[in-house]
Amino acid sequence: MRASLVNTRRPLMSYELPIPLANLPTEIVNTLNESGPEQLRHVAGYAETLAEDKKREDCLEEIQTDKIQEMQ
Repeated sequence: MRASLVNTRRPLMSYELPIPLANLPTEIVNTLNESGPEQLRHVAGYAETLAEDKKREDCLEEIQTDKIQEMQ
């Protein structure tokens, strides 16, 4: 599954910036808008890896909680 930071439904080669999701903080949106293509690719890769790590952590915590509840 791949997360998307912006609304990508726009014509190819558009000169308009994509519309950010409403729940993204303005500071993050502004920083991304000021970044170049290479830096944005690095941010996207980092965000994807971070999301996967956090999901894995959540799964591990859920497993540990289930095990604790089973012991009680």
